[in-house]
Amino acid sequence: MIRHDQHDPSASVSVRRKRQRTQPAEDVRSRWGWAEVVVWTDRMLTALEQGVKGGRWFRLIDKMFSGLCLYAAARQVLANRGAAGVDHVSVDGFKSRMSAELQRLSVSLRDGTYCPQAIRRVEIPKPGSNELRPLGIPTVRDRVVQAALVKVLEPIFEAGFAEHSYGFRPGRGCRDALRRVDELINAGYVHVVDADLKGYFDSIPHDRLLARLQEKIADGRVLSLIEQFLKAKVLDGMSEWQPESGAPQGAVLSPLMSNIYLNPLDHLLAQHGFEMVRYADDFVILCRTASEAQQALRLVDDWTQQNGLTLHPTKTQVVDVSATGFDFLGYHFLGTRHWVSEKAVRKVKEKIRQLTRRKSGVSLTVTITRLNSMLRGWLNYFQHSRPWVFPRLDTFLRQRLRHILRRRSKRKGCARSGMDNRRWPNSFFAEHGLLNLVAAHAEACQSSQR
Repeated sequence: MIRHDQHDPSASVSVRRKRQRTQPAEDVRSRWGWAEVVVWTDRMLTALEQGVKGGRWFRLIDKMFSGLCLYAAARQVLANRGAAGVDHVSVDGFKSRMSAELQRLSVSLRDGTYCPQAIRRVEIPKPGSNELRPLGIPTVRDRVVQAALVKVLEPIFEAGFAEHSYGFRPGRGCRDALRRVDELINAGYVHVVDADLKGYFDSIPHDRLLARLQEKIADGRVLSLIEQFLKAKVLDGMSEWQPESGAPQGAVLSPLMSNIYLNPLDHLLAQHGFEMVRYADDFVILCRTASEAQQALRLVDDWTQQNGLTLHPTKTQVVDVSATGFDFLGYHFLGTRHWVSEKAVRKVKEKIRQLTRRKSGVSLTVTITRLNSMLRGWLNYFQHSRPWVFPRLDTFLRQRLRHILRRRSKRKGCARSGMDNRRWPNSFFAEHGLLNLVAAHAEACQSSQR
């Protein structure tokens, strides 16, 4: 059921392209300021806006193996740090001989002999739960090539992405998605499809993803390279296997691939008049009535089944935000209010525990410095939350530090209220520079009001 009063992202793409064709060519760079300048010339950007013959791009591999593109990709990978892959070459090791490594990559990409190495698979704790999340770690050199691929491909597909997709896109982020959810709830969209794609990154069908890439890419060498990355062997402990589906989390290429695969779903929902807000594989659909929400859920369920994906049977639900609420991107929404979700609280507490181990041997000053660095970033993201979570975390923080101080003063057991609180009062930690979340949140609220 199409509601003409709603925003249609697919229509906006067409309108935007028509508007761009009427604008001077010299403005093209300002509209695509994020595109890699060593890859995307003004002429190419103009062709991107006006459309290329047949709608498909040829001769892209030469953009990839250029020294400037690989250098820009390497700088990005080095800045992001990350662990070593199966070849045990660290970021620092790659950096120490970067010139030779980039020359080697350029030659192998040019003559077609480049072959990705296996991906090292590890399992990391899933934030806010007892589950583990599989993470794929390519080698540093493979990450550089993937980053170069993204620099070449991203503008081509970004031009057709829907407005309500916010994850891993230039100029967009979690805050934009959260702001849109808040706007819709306040506008009366209180029946929400809270969707969860089961094992999305591990279940993307390779053949269908490649078919979507072929809709815009005609360079066989680039397509072959992407397929090699998708089918790269996985080293899991002592076993090695080849994936038949998926784009491993942790790979530089995976976020773009995931957006490309879900883009048809974005436009399908927009065409039916539904308000969807998506961040990577995490999305909600906000509706005015319960019947519309059920209709949207059936539409998504049909699409996922037809495209080799599965909605999680227990995590996918239709909720009334006025009565039940839902979690999205770390916030819990209930009525017109929102605050830090319990899952996000558990996640930050786990980070605090890791930084305040009693046997770490790190000085109190260094520990507080590390805590403050982490907490400022956390508070910056959650500054728009209702305030009651912050006193709880302040108490937890100080108690963890009292555990450390009690051990170092040769006292047994954990810190207790009473004597330990008097021995190391709140003012003691304030004097040592520990960030006070309650005060910092209040200050942030006053600044935003001003």
